[in-house]
Parts: sequence; C-alpha cells; structure tokens
Amino acid sequence: MSKINLEIAKEVISGAEDEASKVGVQMVISILDEGGNLIATHRMDDAWLASIDIAQNKAWTSVALKMPTSNLAEATVPNAELYGLNTTNQGRLVVFGGGIPLEKDGRVVGAIGVSGSSVPNDVRVAEAGVKAFEELDLEKVK
Repeated sequence: MSKINLEIAKEVISGAEDEASKVGVQMVISILDEGGNLIATHRMDDAWLASIDIAQNKAWTSVALKMPTSNLAEATVPNAELYGLNTTNQGRLVVFGGGIPLEKDGRVVGAIGVSGSSVPNDVRVAEAGVKAFEELDLEKVK
C-alpha cells in the first residue's frame, strides 16, 4: 500500500464519525495523502462551516510536519521558540490538537484532521480515525 485512496479514507472517516456521534458533536473530518492532497472531507449534519477549512489545515499540518498538531501547542505560545509559526505557509499551519498523521511501517502516508468541538474532543475523534486506519487490512484494500 503506497497511497491513501478514497476507500481507505471512507473507513477512517467512518471510525472517526462513530466516535463523534458518541461525543455528541457534529464534526468535519478530512483525510489527506502523504503529499498533502485532499482525499476526502466529510461534514456531519450541522457541523460548523468554519471547521471545513480548519480540519483540512490540521491534516495538512500533520503531513507537512510529520507530527500531531497537538505537539505544536506549547512551542507556539507567546515568547516560546516557535511563536508565530502559524503565520507561515499562508496561514495553513494549525498549532492545536485535532490533526494526526496516518503511518504505515514507520512512514507518514497521510493524515486526518478533525474540527468542530473542543480540542480534547477533536483529538479524541481524530484518534478514533487513526485507530480505524491501523485496524485496516491494507493488503485487501484496492
């Protein structure tokens, strides 16, 4: 498996959406491939419109920096080492939780970005998407 495709993205989104339903929040869930290209965005009924852009940018940040967006939170506050990082890359970098890389064999192959609730809920739903990805038998996905 070398690329995240739509079939994989749908499975990841499904796992994340199930968790969002448990949390009781309408969210936007985006999946990008390793090159930062959008594979799918899913907006649950009544999810915030602003969350479309935020979810995609969380996923993009995770692919671009090969790390969860939550890793950037402390380093980007005023007077911290990376303060202002979110103003680079045409403002696409998101420096709070909800974006997590999708990894296969130690390599980032894509990312999930989730937006629509508190940061802890966004992270929880994104983690559910990552779990769904890790449980896929990628050899059977065509």
